[in-house]
Amino acid sequence: MKTNFIRILILLLPLSILGQTQKKEINQQLQTWFSINTVTKFAEHWCVIGDFHIRRNDFVADPSFYFIRGGISYIPNSNISLNLGYAHMWLAPSNPDWSTFSDENRIYQQAQLNTKFRNVSILQRLRNEQRWQEKIVNDKPSGDWRFTNRIRYLMSFTFRISDKKSWPQMVLSDEILLHFGEEVVYNTFDQNRFFIGIRKNINPKWSYDFGYMNVYQQKYSGYQYDMNHTIRLFFYLSTSIRKKAPSEIENSGDE
Repeated sequence: MKTNFIRILILLLPLSILGQTQKKEINQQLQTWFSINTVTKFAEHWCVIGDFHIRRNDFVADPSFYFIRGGISYIPNSNISLNLGYAHMWLAPSNPDWSTFSDENRIYQQAQLNTKFRNVSILQRLRNEQRWQEKIVNDKPSGDWRFTNRIRYLMSFTFRISDKKSWPQMVLSDEILLHFGEEVVYNTFDQNRFFIGIRKNINPKWSYDFGYMNVYQQKYSGYQYDMNHTIRLFFYLSTSIRKKAPSEIENSGDE
């Protein structure tokens, strides 16, 4: 009897595995992403930072999210910054028949290192986020929240493509995002963001980068993905309320 039971389990196990396997679904999207990222120095080693982001789907036709972030930054030297802050997102529904945006509250901690190798500027950023995401059911807030902890690592390279200072610089970067929590069952991997573009100074305070970002995101289902082909335009403002020049530490942006 026991032997027969084991044989039945052996026969049924492959069928159960096949039955649970879902075919990967990839949703291709064209997006635009605009943001303003500010750093304001108020003491020798201290700054306040603030970002505002708008991302839209189907080029500019439909909203994706609106995002604000603030925080305080400690800068022990010109190469290192340590940040702590709060952010809020209004996320548009993925269901085309729904209209209710979901709220997300976020606390984050960040360490950033700026170095240089020959003529290449290298930025490395490690960010940890605690996220409370509102659940929407039948186009209405459910009162429930999903909590996750997300770790992000960014590496960015900036280098000149010409000796002429009037020419923009080239930027290559990649960021991987992993998240954890009780409800993260099928997708510890959250996103990968690859960017290629140009960086240009407008004046001593303002600069921008412009280019293409590929955002590859896995959904909570585990088999559904978004492949977002994103046109990105980020502006950066560095100011100081002190008489000394603004901090050279860059606010690396990104939602």
